[in-house]
Amino acid sequence: MRSDVEGPIPFAIGEPLILGVLVNPIAGIGGPAGLKGSDGVDVQNESMRRGAVSRASHRMRDALRHLAGAENVRIISGPGPMGMVSCDDAGIDARSLDLTIDDETGPEDTRRVARRLLEAHVDLLLFAGGDGTARDVLDVIPTGFPVIGIPAGVKMHSGVFAISPNAAGELLGTIVSGQAVSVTEAEVRDIDEDSFRSGEVKTRFYGVMSVPDDLRYVQQVKTGGREDDALVAIEIAASFVESLEADVTYLLGSGSTVLAIKGALGFHGTLLGVDVFRNGNVLAMDVSEPELASFLLKPCAIVVSFIGGQGHVFGRGNQQFSAEVIDAVGLENIHIVGSKRKLATLDRRPLLIDTGDVSLDRRLSGLRQIITGYEDAVFYRVSDRVAVAPER
Repeated sequence: MRSDVEGPIPFAIGEPLILGVLVNPIAGIGGPAGLKGSDGVDVQNESMRRGAVSRASHRMRDALRHLAGAENVRIISGPGPMGMVSCDDAGIDARSLDLTIDDETGPEDTRRVARRLLEAHVDLLLFAGGDGTARDVLDVIPTGFPVIGIPAGVKMHSGVFAISPNAAGELLGTIVSGQAVSVTEAEVRDIDEDSFRSGEVKTRFYGVMSVPDDLRYVQQVKTGGREDDALVAIEIAASFVESLEADVTYLLGSGSTVLAIKGALGFHGTLLGVDVFRNGNVLAMDVSEPELASFLLKPCAIVVSFIGGQGHVFGRGNQQFSAEVIDAVGLENIHIVGSKRKLATLDRRPLLIDTGDVSLDRRLSGLRQIITGYEDAVFYRVSDRVAVAPER
């Protein structure tokens, strides 16, 4: 749900913006490990056992760097890894909340820091995390309070996140410069991670938060297809299978369209994970990012779809395809598949890239071929930021 709210964000020109900074330091840790989420101590421990690390602090740092040298802003941050580490890494002066946090943080820590930032009278809350973090923030902030989310979770369904840390930073720069930015209400949604790991997506609406209304920077709520895309997926799968090359290792991503390709290849694949296929054989299923490294010594190709409504190709629900993996495979060996109906849900906005590597995102941007049916493909723009749809 997105509905217009009267008036711009109420920051008077000339007055310093007081920005609250909050990082969920374990957000997204389950993504590179192939665990479909980060909720729960057991999942976090297993993620770390698999060598995964959270990148939430780095993603907040990348957003804050856009405020370097800005004079019209004051920053109050969560302590240590819940914000100050990011501020220090970005070279940004900030005041830390006087709070002690445990080494293992949880939802109550997020809520506690958010409450204290509100008590410090911040004007805008910038947080890094996923849907679970958004829910924790929603629990404590008053109705209408402006927030910007930096995407750092696994597969984010909420509409409160910027499309990337860089986009969040540019949006902050616009606000700090004194330009009026309208506000909209955006949904907070979360999934049942236990069902998600079992291959079933169950999302639930929790409420709305107020975010800057600028579609160049803020992602759309994920939308599901109402049209029967099953037949289109079968056509895409048939076309792709005919183009398979010998001795190439195919890293098959998540989603129903790629699942149809897995079925056409003769195996019941993982709906929400990455499977590996070469020369008629399934080499591995539901692999993590570290496990993919063992397959990169031979020629590889990545097969991936995109999220309807949002348009994300990388960076949402398929963090196993890290910047390092994508670089090793090669940009010319990436195959994007999806129906024309899914492309139409973007209303001519580009497909999106958010790998965490700004340089790679830019190299991935541009016109790319999208397989949309049997022997049918289109060129469509891919970008590291959203452009507003042209006037009709």
